[in-house]
This record gives sequence, structure tokens and C-alpha cells, in this order.
Amino acid sequence: MTEQPCPCGSGRPLAACCGPCLAGAMAAPTAEALMRSRYAAYARGDMAYLEKTLLPKKRAGFSPEATRAFCADVVWTGLDVVRTEAGGPDDETGLVEFTARYVKAGEPMELREVSRFKQRGGRWFYVDGLTGGDAAPADTDRGPGQVGRNSPCPCGSGKKYKRCCGG
Repeated sequence: MTEQPCPCGSGRPLAACCGPCLAGAMAAPTAEALMRSRYAAYARGDMAYLEKTLLPKKRAGFSPEATRAFCADVVWTGLDVVRTEAGGPDDETGLVEFTARYVKAGEPMELREVSRFKQRGGRWFYVDGLTGGDAAPADTDRGPGQVGRNSPCPCGSGKKYKRCCGG
């Protein structure tokens, strides 16, 4: 029987990659590892992990129900890490730029983001992210799947992106 591949795209089995983080058996050792495990959590519908890995002061704005609703018709199809800055085991902060691909309601989309992470007490937390489309002058100038500051948040909360996951 073939082991289930990790959704994060590492090429490793889930049990040897993001699985231990998702199960709570270990903390992500780097900002990139946390970002990859959060992608895997989205792919697996693990709202508890997504909330637990948010910086504590950001958790009040997280809606597991809205995120679950957004993900209801999403198929996560791939993750590319573009670059990382700091975010190692001995760093306090880190940046990870990535592209997450998915299909929602039959339409291929992608989210380009530069995510900020902080390490506190030996654990990495997601702080926030700037999406690739935020540099565009108007929402109409964005490519398919890019989220603008005034666009509805892709988590499904019903709020503008800048007032929800982008804030």
C-alpha cells in the first residue's frame, strides 16, 4: 500500500512531512514548514490547526465556519514556495512567498502571497500575508484568482480581504 503524499508538494509522505505537525506531535521547526503545514491543513479541512497556528492576537478574527464554507468546493492542487527570508529555527521572524493553486467551483485559481511569521516560545505562528494582487491599482487589473484588498476575503467570511485575512 502506497503512503499518502503530503499535500504541501514536498514529495514526501504525509506521515514524514506535515502529518506530525497537523497531529500536534511536533511544532513546525521553520516558518516555511509552518506555511507548508497550513497549506496541508487547508487541503485536509483542518480548521483547528489553522486557528492554532495563527498568532494568538489574530485568532479573534478567524472564523472556522467561514473558512470551512470557502473550502467546501475547493480542491487544492499545488503549492510552490517562491522564496523565504529568515524563518529558521533560531530566528524570531520569517517571510515565505508562495503560490497556492486550487480549483473552486470548477475554476482554476491561485493565491500568491508573502506571509509573515513570528516565533514565540519555540513555536512558529502565522501573522498575516500580502497577496500578489495588492500591488495592482484596481481590482479589475488583477489576474485570475488574485485577491485585492477590497475584494471579498477568500476565507468566505463575507468581509473585505483587508478587514479579514489581509488585515
